[in-house]
Amino acid sequence: MSIAEILFIGSFAILFYCYAGYGIILFAWNWLKPGSGKPAMDPQEWMPVALVVTAFNEGDILEEKIHNTLELDYPADKLEIIFVTDGSTDGSTEIVSKFPRIQLLHQPERRGKLAAIKRAMLLVQTPVVVFSDANTFLNKECVKRIVRHYSDPQTGGVAGEKRIKEGKKVSAVGEAEGIYWRYESFMKNQDAQFYTVVGAAGELFSIRTALFRQPDETIILDDFFISMQVCLQGYTIRYEPGAYAIESPSASLAEEEKRKIRISAGAYQSVGYLKECLNFFKHPLLAFQYLSRRLLRWIICPPLLFILLLSNILLALHYPHNMYYTGFLLAQLLFYLMVIPGWLLVRAGKKAGWLAVPFYFVFMNYCLVKGFIRFIQGKQTVLWEKSLRQAVE
Repeated sequence: MSIAEILFIGSFAILFYCYAGYGIILFAWNWLKPGSGKPAMDPQEWMPVALVVTAFNEGDILEEKIHNTLELDYPADKLEIIFVTDGSTDGSTEIVSKFPRIQLLHQPERRGKLAAIKRAMLLVQTPVVVFSDANTFLNKECVKRIVRHYSDPQTGGVAGEKRIKEGKKVSAVGEAEGIYWRYESFMKNQDAQFYTVVGAAGELFSIRTALFRQPDETIILDDFFISMQVCLQGYTIRYEPGAYAIESPSASLAEEEKRKIRISAGAYQSVGYLKECLNFFKHPLLAFQYLSRRLLRWIICPPLLFILLLSNILLALHYPHNMYYTGFLLAQLLFYLMVIPGWLLVRAGKKAGWLAVPFYFVFMNYCLVKGFIRFIQGKQTVLWEKSLRQAVE
């Protein structure tokens, strides 16, 4: 077997496993195993909960976020609300101050989201804490949906669902982003049923307060790191699609690219901090999921896409009458050709339809490569410029 054949078969096998095989294995396992995995019914008495919201210069939507928070269906005497507006210069502190039920934390210096969370956690005394971003809006019953899972002592955290706001005038970027997050929601559900969610999204997630560890303030992906630290302590992160956060899509492709590159740089940074997640002897299920769900996709898959295409070209040229090599090469080329009209449509702000799938797939891998370069160069800090969001009616 030639080197080109080894590279072709090896890269195809890993890519197929990462993007399809892993999900198929989990789906089949979850379907065959006994038990529904549903949380307990609503308790007779709800436990005290703290809700922490970090907001940097979110004055345009902050009052709407506060009203959304105050309308949550949870006993008011059991829900402590903390807003942190560190570094804000747009009148955010004055907005929060108008609502006496909310505890405001503010300091003039901006040190990043994780530093703001750490300051808030010094005040949290409740057994459970819920985190939410200022630019997302929660469904009324989300806290009750989350808290139900804590009847299981093995549950260390609960991840809510992220949804992209839909509407008649949603942008093409929002359309593609929405498709991606529907796929992510499906995979998080499969992960949780198998063992644990492998990293929660910061728009809405919760942990047991006692499991919070004081992380390094230079960490970019605070939500991912905090939730993975819970898993490393031997607990699981459950998934609750009935608790969701709605976020407006990025205002443009450039804004979405900026956000994805920052997240990608943070993903590579977190690998160094979370080496213990690969300890198969101590955390066998977590290590299997972390490797399959995160590391392969972040580190291995982007270069393998190039290797698969290049090795396929070499094999098709060397074996011109081999229908398998030629057919697979034509399929690859057709897939990448479909990216071009998808990119042009999204860039122009027009709906891409099914062309959004190949476009967003390549776009995500492109951002991973750009994020890796930024991480290597040390150019990504915790003080990022927030992405502009589209106003969707």
